[in-house]
Amino acid sequence: MSSAKGTVAFFFMMAFLGVSLGAVYKVGDSTGWTTLGNFDYGKWASTKSFHVGDSLLFTYHKEIHNVKQVTHNDFQSCNGTSAIATYTSGSDSITLKRAGHYYFLCGVPGHCQAGQKVAVLVTALSVGPSASPSPSLFGPTPANPPSEMLAPGPAQSSASSLISSKLSLALGLVAVYFFDFAF
Repeated sequence: MSSAKGTVAFFFMMAFLGVSLGAVYKVGDSTGWTTLGNFDYGKWASTKSFHVGDSLLFTYHKEIHNVKQVTHNDFQSCNGTSAIATYTSGSDSITLKRAGHYYFLCGVPGHCQAGQKVAVLVTALSVGPSASPSPSLFGPTPANPPSEMLAPGPAQSSASSLISSKLSLALGLVAVYFFDFAF
C-alpha cells in the first residue's frame, strides 16, 4: 500500500514540476536590456513563443535603465509617464500571468525612441496535438486591451527563487516517496 502512495506522490511531483515551471526568457538574450548595439527587441520577441506562466527576465544597469510596462498606445508613442508597472532593480523577473499583449519600454528619455522597447504576445498553453489557439486569445485589438489582459503590478519575485522553492518542494516529495517506499 505504501509503495502505491509513493508512486502517486512521485507522479504528482513530476506533473506539478512539468506544468508549473514556465520558461524564463532573458530579454535580449546575452545583450540584455540596453540601448547599446542597436539590438532589435521586436525581432527577438518574434522568434519566441510566450505562454501563460512564462517569465521575462530584464537584466540591465539600474542607474542607466528601467523597465516600464505600458499600454499599447503608450508603447507606440514611447510614453512611460503613465506606466502600469515600473521595475528598477536591474534584474527584474516578470511572470506573464494572462494571455494577451504585453508592452515594455525603458522610461529614460530617448531610450525607447532608440529602440529599447519590446512587445510580446502571450498565448494560453495548448494541450494535445489537435489543440489550437482560440480566436478569442487574439481579440480585442491591441490598441485598446482590457485591463484584465495587462499584467498586475510589479511583483519583484526572481525566477531563480521560484525555481529554487519548487525544486525544494520536489526534493521533499522525492524524499517522502523513498522514505515511504523503504518502510
